[in-house]
Amino acid sequence: MQNITESWETGLNHHYIETNGITLHVVEAGPADGPLVILLHGFPEAWYSWRYQFEALASAGWRVLAPDQRGYNLSDKPKGVKSYRLDVLAKDILGLIEWAGQEKAVVAGHDWGAAVGWYLATCHPERIEKYIALNVPHPSLMQVMLRKHPRQLLKSWYIFFFQLPWLPEITIERLGTTDRTMPLRQSSRPGTFKASDLARYRHSWGIPGALTGMINWYRAVLRYSGVVPKNPRVKVPVLIIWGEKDSFLLPEGAEVSLKVCENGRLVYIPEATHWVQHEEPDRVNQLILGFITE
Repeated sequence: MQNITESWETGLNHHYIETNGITLHVVEAGPADGPLVILLHGFPEAWYSWRYQFEALASAGWRVLAPDQRGYNLSDKPKGVKSYRLDVLAKDILGLIEWAGQEKAVVAGHDWGAAVGWYLATCHPERIEKYIALNVPHPSLMQVMLRKHPRQLLKSWYIFFFQLPWLPEITIERLGTTDRTMPLRQSSRPGTFKASDLARYRHSWGIPGALTGMINWYRAVLRYSGVVPKNPRVKVPVLIIWGEKDSFLLPEGAEVSLKVCENGRLVYIPEATHWVQHEEPDRVNQLILGFITE
């Protein structure tokens, strides 16, 4: 599966970059001397989740880096839940900025990648030029959402299931190949994920250590909740893009996140689900480019 290259991948460069004591697989596009934008995927995806954004950003002159974050796909999968604390994940990305020879970068994140991006924008504003969050609230406010909104708590049941040792991994491993992709298919618009997309994801989940690495992100966020910023105020410019038909997150999460941004804006995409950059790529690309070039 990994040896198959689709036409849109022509011109992409694959690197293995040492950062923060591990090695990340990173896909690069665009001119080497262009301004830097880093795209951070979420669960249960990989660099491939940004396939519709590479060409748009690179064609506009941006140097694009999209890593497989630690625990995922071709990147290192360090052992232990502590290795997946939010502050540690953020240091991985700071290392990529340094590798690229830049002082600052624009960062865009979806799902868990958005949580890392929020942390960077809050705690390392000197390294972040602008930030784009797709369908995940600020991690400090996600904790509030879970406490104050019973509907959000119900939607987030899987977070608590993932806290169990080994059982989540065994449960997923015992599912058939079709069943493993069912959450993606059921929570997205019909046709969002092609058979070839799902095959790539299944392959990445089957790499030794990947399931535990991916799930450890969820384990770490509850066990090490103290690393979440106490003061969620964000000073860098922020764009929040939110698919309103998200099966996992209430739109109130976007609204409370906007309130902690000194310079923020929120754009809802009514017909999109949690997988907004897959379903509405042209709209998302237009919004991102308009925001980062103004």
